[in-house]
Amino acid sequence: MGGIATSYLDGKVQVQKVNAEIKKKQLTGELDLDLMSVSKEDSTYKDEFVTLVFVAPFILCFCGDWGRTIVSEGFQAIQQAPDWYKYIVSAVVASAIGMRGVSKFMVKK
Repeated sequence: MGGIATSYLDGKVQVQKVNAEIKKKQLTGELDLDLMSVSKEDSTYKDEFVTLVFVAPFILCFCGDWGRTIVSEGFQAIQQAPDWYKYIVSAVVASAIGMRGVSKFMVKK
């Protein structure tokens, strides 16, 4: 009977240690919250859509003059878009690939 109680208490202590470590990492920013959000969202197509949107202009550049014209006019239209719209698009992209993913591209080496 003592062995069961001891193993139960050891397990409880271990769980508390893990929870404390998680809390510590959350406070220090070490915990990758993007992974936690991915585990909550089993499957979404948002990140695939964002990837497609960013790769499409690159692919169109190889499709002759009509593709390059579409890309050029599209980028001109984006330049003329209001700032609030650009911020919303940026937030959607950040949400899809995660803030840590965005920071990897933004950090200058």
